Amino acid sequence: MKTIKLLRYFTRKFSALLFVLLISINLNAQILDKVEGSPDKPETQVTEVVYWNVKAYSPDAQLLRIKAISKDGKIHDIKAIQDSYDTSVLNVKALVSGKVLPIKLIVRGNEPFYSVKAIDLDGTLIDVKAFAPRGDVLDIKGVKRTGNVINLRAITKDGVFYTIVAVSPAGEVNYVKGLKMLDSDVEAIISGVSVFAHVKALKQ
Repeated sequence: MKTIKLLRYFTRKFSALLFVLLISINLNAQILDKVEGSPDKPETQVTEVVYWNVKAYSPDAQLLRIKAISKDGKIHDIKAIQDSYDTSVLNVKALVSGKVLPIKLIVRGNEPFYSVKAIDLDGTLIDVKAFAPRGDVLDIKGVKRTGNVINLRAITKDGVFYTIVAVSPAGEVNYVKGLKMLDSDVEAIISGVSVFAHVKALKQ
């Protein structure tokens, strides 16, 4: 009789212990699921986009505005866009009537230099120009290729070349250049436009 009572006692104790153990395992599993499924932000993500000004740098240390000019004569901002803490390569875009448009080097015909244009959604090419203090409007061209990098310059009517830079609100400087990814002349086709190279602001 005593043996039966002892057996029942140990059975109840073992069942209670097993129940506690199972509950503990289940709770731990739920906690792990919550931790593993939590949407942690990447370390490279910034809380807001930072816009860098794009300028032409003249030999006499002046910074010239660079803008996009649409067919109706309206002037639009051009910015290098920083959307992470990594500033080594930034996209350069035209901000046109609420649209963020790509800026590219266009495949050239018989011209000596590559044209730099913004491409609208319908394939319309939008001029990219530099504005000198005296009112002169300078073309922006891809002038020389070294490897997969094409130097961009603002060109005066006298043939003087100005370097193109992007300047952050904190004073950091990247150099704006053309960048090739492919060996072929046509890097991509955007809205029907044959693109020779991308335009990026690169850390030197």
